[in-house]
Amino acid sequence: MHFYTLSGLTVASEIVLPGALACAHPAVADVTVRAGPVPATLAEPTYTGPIWQIAVNEVLLSVPDIARFWLKDGREIAFQADTAADEADVTAFIVGSVFGILLHQRKYIALHASAVCVNGKAILFCGASGAGKSTLAAALGQRGYSLLSDDICALSIPANGAPIAHPDGRQLKLWANSIDRLSLAERRAGRLRRTLEKFYVEPPEATSTPLPVGAVYVLREARPPHAPGIERPNVVDATVLLRRNAYRPLLVIRMEQRADYFRAAAALAGTAGIFHLTHAFNFARMPDTLGMLERHWQELGLLEKAA
Repeated sequence: MHFYTLSGLTVASEIVLPGALACAHPAVADVTVRAGPVPATLAEPTYTGPIWQIAVNEVLLSVPDIARFWLKDGREIAFQADTAADEADVTAFIVGSVFGILLHQRKYIALHASAVCVNGKAILFCGASGAGKSTLAAALGQRGYSLLSDDICALSIPANGAPIAHPDGRQLKLWANSIDRLSLAERRAGRLRRTLEKFYVEPPEATSTPLPVGAVYVLREARPPHAPGIERPNVVDATVLLRRNAYRPLLVIRMEQRADYFRAAAALAGTAGIFHLTHAFNFARMPDTLGMLERHWQELGLLEKAA
């Protein structure tokens, strides 16, 4: 068995999970990953989609030409790979979409986000694929901000106090162009999937401690009518933004978590803040974006203002 930490959970896996942080053998793992067999359908699904089925405490995900994945009770992931599937494709789904679904099963707030540590607080960057979450986290890493999570960020909401972001322990996932432009070639590890020019990248520094959330930014491209800047939407819009940036938003509805995300949005709005970060999708403007963020963190009291 191989042992890892993902989203603050210990994982015992029969196969190597590239990009995940190895850990010591836990007494009891939170999650196990094992090879099949996996049923073609669930016995009594309550919801059915093109490639997924949901039942009480079970989710079946069928990815054509790659694998079927069976998630049970938020504790077990069984997979049955297609005979022609590349192992890297299978593991990419396990540490990505499949683990995101498992976090929903465990009733975490699972966001499509990368996060860094700023003075003991978790700063989250949400957005769709291609919005620049990982690239922004990597650029901030070069300024000395340690990585908390990449692509998936799991939050828990205590009865009192700020929501908590759990350290993910996985490497950054960056396109080859981002690696070149950020001069990270020496930190590049294996390819994410055989058919993609996307690679795992070791961050300069990573945080392994759960942190209260200091701010959540939803990334948006700077183009008319949106100019570069940071703005705070009203509470209603912030609630919608948070749910839209869940990891697989449809699951929030199908797994009856809308009320959980509403409470999370209210908690974040009250203790941290949810913001639009409008920035240019342009490496030449990256210093402007980083400077804009640091000035905002000074305004929020997360960084000391320059003398």
